[in-house]
Amino acid sequence: MESALKLAEQVRNGTVSAVDLAEAAYARIAEMNPRLNAVTATRQTEALAEAAALQDKGQPFLGVPILIKGLGQSLAGTPNTSGSRLLANSVAASTDFFVQRLQQAGFIILGQTNVPEFGFKNITDSQLYGNAHNPWSRFYSPGGSSGGSAASVASGMVPLAAASDGGGSIRIPASWSGLIGLKPTRGRVPVGPGDWRSWQGAAINFALTRTVKDTAALLDAMQVVQPAAAFQTPLYSAGYLRMLNELHPGLTVAYSTTSPVGTPVSKEAVAAVEDAVKFLSDHGFNVTEARPQVDGVALMRSYYAMNAGETAAMLDEIGSGLQRPVAKNEVEPLTWALAETGKHISAADYSKTLALWDQTGYTMALFHEQYDLYLTPTTADSAPRVDDPLISPAHADQLREIEQLAPRDQQQLIYDQWLPALTRSPFTQQANLTGQPAISLPTHVTAAGLPLGVQLTANKGREELLLQVARLFERENQFQMMDGEYNG
Repeated sequence: MESALKLAEQVRNGTVSAVDLAEAAYARIAEMNPRLNAVTATRQTEALAEAAALQDKGQPFLGVPILIKGLGQSLAGTPNTSGSRLLANSVAASTDFFVQRLQQAGFIILGQTNVPEFGFKNITDSQLYGNAHNPWSRFYSPGGSSGGSAASVASGMVPLAAASDGGGSIRIPASWSGLIGLKPTRGRVPVGPGDWRSWQGAAINFALTRTVKDTAALLDAMQVVQPAAAFQTPLYSAGYLRMLNELHPGLTVAYSTTSPVGTPVSKEAVAAVEDAVKFLSDHGFNVTEARPQVDGVALMRSYYAMNAGETAAMLDEIGSGLQRPVAKNEVEPLTWALAETGKHISAADYSKTLALWDQTGYTMALFHEQYDLYLTPTTADSAPRVDDPLISPAHADQLREIEQLAPRDQQQLIYDQWLPALTRSPFTQQANLTGQPAISLPTHVTAAGLPLGVQLTANKGREELLLQVARLFERENQFQMMDGEYNG
């Protein structure tokens, strides 16, 4: 498949029309989606009408077909389910500012992608829509929570897809599906008007892509300063696409293959980082094995406390809209358990979690005074099988009865039940809590034939460094992506 930028150029010069591109994308979705379950809703009549009416006003992605994530990206008149049976009949009443910005950039929105319920997992397995499958092998997960978006791009349904990242939900599926996954700096892209500080700023919208130029051009199109926003980042006026090849020699890079929570890291993930270290060293980077002095376990406990508190508030809000409490059997066990746990987290404890995030942000700012970039595995291993729930039967049973536990025991169960999933992906969450930009690059394929990414993190506001280094890897043919389109 051509890149999004090349497709826009073809629309602009009349080689193809936006209608042609949309129809071709819908044909690919019809062919591939029955096997991948990546797309959960389409809007063919509306999209084709929008494509036919499109006018060239210099939009960077003129007429390019795109899918948006079925969570936190609302388009008026389309499903607004968040992957939950509770909201199966919910329809968005308005279009949020992020999606509006995509439309202003020239994209034609085809439909929505599969997500786990409320985005809580690093796999995509909602009871409402079922499992998403990985185009590299449909016996494996494409990751989560942006798993449907990842599968749609890796298979060639669309050249890129919108996604979001609250703990690695762009970068994890990028690692497991062989894609480029950038999580921008907190405050970089549009938020609102319904949600201004998603997960207290930990979650942010962006996309999964196949080329660095598409990634850079999209960040140019999406970056914004909103006076109403709780978090703001100054615009990068030089332009990410324009500066993509302006990489300065002699950058310093710290690297580590040690899990921040003390869990095992596979030999394949270590090898992926070691290969990246050699590549960077051979290209003049000053690479040193070092890692910041951060308590990863304490950070994860604070992250889960936030998840619990926000889930309790979310179900309260949904219940207010329904004019009745949400019933236990209307949501999946993890959602219920988080909400029950959140009811017993005090305001003081919640405040302490945010203070820890801020202090860790300061620690990382000091770390980046010494090192421009920090290199780790994106995930500690390749994708799990699609039938692996990443939770033990005992913990699954306990989640269903979590209200019987004392508050501290509830919090411990939340940590313990998530540990198998965290063991697969312990490297991504920190950047969400500090607000830093981070990118997963598709540089490795395991002996079993599954992709595995490496992650680069930079100081806040330094996405240009991540993109410039990513472009170096790409230009030197270091990326390992699916050749052509998925065909079975």
